[in-house]
Order: sequence, then C-alpha cells, then structure tokens
Amino acid sequence: MSESKLKDKSFAISKWVVWEAYQRVKANDGAAGVDGESIEEFEQDLKRNLYKLWNRLSSGSYFPASVRAVEIPKKHGQGGTRILGVPTVADRIAQTVVRLYLEPKVEPVFHLDSYGYRPGRSALDAVGVCRERCWRRDWVIELDIKSFFDSVPHELVLRAVRRHTDERWILLYVERWLKAPLQREDGTLEPRDRGTPQGSSISPLLANLFLHYAFDVWMEKRFSDVLFERYCDDAVVHCKTEKQAQFVRDLIAERLAQCGLELHPDKTRIVYCKDESRRATYANERFDFLGYAFRARRAKNKFGEYFVNFLPAVSDDALKEMGRELRSWRINRRSDKALDELAQTVNIVVQGWINY
Repeated sequence: MSESKLKDKSFAISKWVVWEAYQRVKANDGAAGVDGESIEEFEQDLKRNLYKLWNRLSSGSYFPASVRAVEIPKKHGQGGTRILGVPTVADRIAQTVVRLYLEPKVEPVFHLDSYGYRPGRSALDAVGVCRERCWRRDWVIELDIKSFFDSVPHELVLRAVRRHTDERWILLYVERWLKAPLQREDGTLEPRDRGTPQGSSISPLLANLFLHYAFDVWMEKRFSDVLFERYCDDAVVHCKTEKQAQFVRDLIAERLAQCGLELHPDKTRIVYCKDESRRATYANERFDFLGYAFRARRAKNKFGEYFVNFLPAVSDDALKEMGRELRSWRINRRSDKALDELAQTVNIVVQGWINY
C-alpha cells in the first residue's frame, strides 16, 4: 500500500502485526464464536478476511461481535458452572493485535511476584517460590477473589490501560471489547457493565494490568515486608504471625472492595505452615495453590534422615481429575488398536502428568 493511502487511515496499524496475531490465534485453535465461523473457514478466504480486519482496525470502523457464552462445569466438588466467553475468530485476532502492541509496554513494569500469563513465567515458578517462602514464614493467607472475571469494573481497567498508552485506537477497542454483550445459547443478549470474559485473547493481559494496581503495587507500598505470589486472580500471602495475617487479610479485603472486588468469605483462609519445628495446632494447616496441595509431608534430608516438612504435591482435586480422564479413555475396549497406537495416543497426556 502506498504511503499516501496509509496516511489516509485514522490509526497506524502494521499489517505484519495483524499477520502475527493471526498466526498466534491459529496456533491456539479454539471454538467458533457467535458467527459459527471456525479458523478453517476463516482461512478459506484468508487474504481478504485479514485485509478487511486490518482496514476496519485502521479506520476506526471496527466493532466486535457479541461474545458467545459457553457454560462449563466448575472444578469437581465446587458445583455449578462458570461462563466462558468465546469471541469470533476475527475478534480474537483483533484482540491479539492490541495485545502485541500493549504487552511490551506493560510487561517491564509488572511485579516480580506476578506469574500468570506472562512470557517466560509459569505456574511452576510460582509454586516453587511459594514452597521456599512457606519454610521461612509460619503463616499464609490463601486469597480467593469472588467471581473476579465477572466483577472487574470497566472504568478502572481503562484507567490502568491509559497509564501505559496514549494510542486512541487501543483505548477505543479495549472499551468496545469490555462492553460487548454476551450471547446466550438461546440467542438472547446480556449487556455487560463490568467484567472481562474468560476466553478472550485480551482478558489475561487486562486482568494482570488491573491487579497490578489493585493489588501488587498497593501491597508493595502498604506492606513492603510481606511476601506474596500472584497468578492472575489466585494469590498466596506470607506472614510472620497469626496476628499479622489477620491484619493483612482485613486490609486486603478493604482494598479490593475499593476496587469493586470481594474476597470469597469461605475460600479465603489463614493457614498455619506446620512442620517438624512448628508443632502448634491450628484449624487450617493446608492450602491449595495452582493445582498443588501444600501441607506437612514426610521428607528426607541430605543425610538420609526422615523428617516432617511443609511441602507441595499434586492436589486431591487434580488426582481425581486425572483418574476421571484415565477412565474416560476406556482402554479395555480399544481392542481395535495395537499397543504402539494406544501408547502414541496416551503418552503425551501421561508424560504431562509425570512432569506435573
């Protein structure tokens, strides 16, 4: 495209970034949105579809479709369902375009103890740091934010985005995505005045940016000597005494209430990290974090002697989930498959469990 035509556009958005966004969306696969168009169908006229999307983004005429609401069961034992929002393929590409522009600006300022959905960081990193800190601090606050992705105030999200970019098109499209209605299975549209639906390409970055100011920065200023690990909306806070843990928990609840959020009254708990040298008795002596159960466990020191340590291992819920997955394969009925074929089918999953 000529320079004169590029100047005619309201916003300078690179075609190469749109192409990179498409490649990422394709790699992640995903279900179709409200238009029923799969990635394979989008690719049937790929060049035209990408050009049309780039043209709309660059001219300011891009408006997202409604988000398809999909109900999925909560983890076993929790009961009920949670809503997963599935944008259209075109909208997922557009969201990834914004993420590719915005992420390099916000990533350098994020807190060292923020681990969720960040390049080069993983849940295992958070679990490893949490394990070591449980050895040094006797008390833990297990935080659970109630319905986080359904409760985030839009204006506070936009305020956080404005602190890191003055690109009008990014602010414009982020606001449109936040306000895009949910479309239920019966076709009814549900308007949204808060929340950012799980399932969109931009939600993890917006969630991290919001919690960076609502929690991470506030914790660093208010409790500089208190350690924590946060993986998106899951967090663990380490305290020296029970009294300190109660004080910190109450102030965190007040802070989150100021930001439009609420701590879950039943799932937010103070936990005692009981081990060989910490032998007091407390109502809560274990907690779960990112699929791992932290509790007193038998361990062996470098001299081969056994002792009790406070350690993580696969949680009960995760073990039950693995068992359900294993039974669903019905291997005893797969007599049509040779042993090496069955091995190929299950090895990837089983190896992941072993690594876990």
